[in-house]
Amino acid sequence: MEAQALVALPVVLALELPAGTAPSRRTLSRDEAAELSALVADDLHALVPEVAQARLALAGALFDAVELLRPGFPAWGTLDELARRVPRGHLENVVAFGTHEGHMPAQPLEPEAAYADGPMRLLPISLLAPEDLAPDLSERLEVELVGRGEAGQRTADWLMRTLGVQLEHARYLSRNDLLALTCVQYEHVNLAPLWTLLEAALLTPYRDETTLSARGLALRYHDGKVQAQSPAAWLGQQAGEPAQRAHDFAGVVFELRQYAALLGAHHVPLVLANDPSAADPGYLLEALGEPIASQEAPRLYAHEAPGLGVVAVTVAQGGASAQARTLAHAYPLHPRALGPLAAALADRYGIDAELHALGRIVLDAEGRLGAPAESLH
Repeated sequence: MEAQALVALPVVLALELPAGTAPSRRTLSRDEAAELSALVADDLHALVPEVAQARLALAGALFDAVELLRPGFPAWGTLDELARRVPRGHLENVVAFGTHEGHMPAQPLEPEAAYADGPMRLLPISLLAPEDLAPDLSERLEVELVGRGEAGQRTADWLMRTLGVQLEHARYLSRNDLLALTCVQYEHVNLAPLWTLLEAALLTPYRDETTLSARGLALRYHDGKVQAQSPAAWLGQQAGEPAQRAHDFAGVVFELRQYAALLGAHHVPLVLANDPSAADPGYLLEALGEPIASQEAPRLYAHEAPGLGVVAVTVAQGGASAQARTLAHAYPLHPRALGPLAAALADRYGIDAELHALGRIVLDAEGRLGAPAESLH
């Protein structure tokens, strides 16, 4: 009789640490992962006995939620693939993957140092269940883990000894639980629109999703990327006195930087809506026109805001009428991007990369992002 196909049911062991503490390392050795997987199997069998009919696979690696919640769920996908290669019945149908000579067996199972200091560490687990069992087992897990999912005392003690940390909590969650928890965390810091976009990227990547940020910046998930409205275009839609408009513009760029950092952590590219093909080099660039050869060379002007540094760079060319002509706006998404951004603009327009600091955000007579009017003479 032909063996049934196995359906992967993703689970996670979530470790909540006291504030200011971190595990001594991010990964477990092969032997350590095997020891932990046996303890985890006992815990899950006690919660849901039907787990015994599934293959349990565990990755001995400690992740942040942003690393696990990425399009395609690559950590779980890799864990599933490795587990399917092990002959059924091997190691009593429990298989674990840890480090060999300091490295995990595949790159998606290597935690990144950049996200190692979060207050919650997550170990991915997968249950490969026979096709006829998977729906019922999935439903039981969703119910039992959310209600009674605390890890057993032996498992918690082993984790604290091995990782050299105290644990506030150690509990099992389904992937759906982790998604819901992350949603609540983003909503708590006023980033509910960000979750709308991430949820689309994770669960319905084939479907477009549109939303507005808290400050009203238009955002759209489409074809694997988040397209953001140009901050300069957003500014053009606002009303109010120049000082308030400049303040609001700085706020929307700050918000965009928050979105860029979190989307980048989740491996969802951020682009401008009017140039969705552009890669993400750490800044966003919108070209508005080409220089006039008979006029003086364009210059780079840095708009600045208190606490944020340079929020935008405008490329402008002066004219005989002293009216500056705007050729491009660009937005550094983090401080390290400012140098590469200036170099890219200098190369594009064949000019010097010197940034002329404005000390403030400069608006033109119509309240749009602009540059100082300079005469040729």
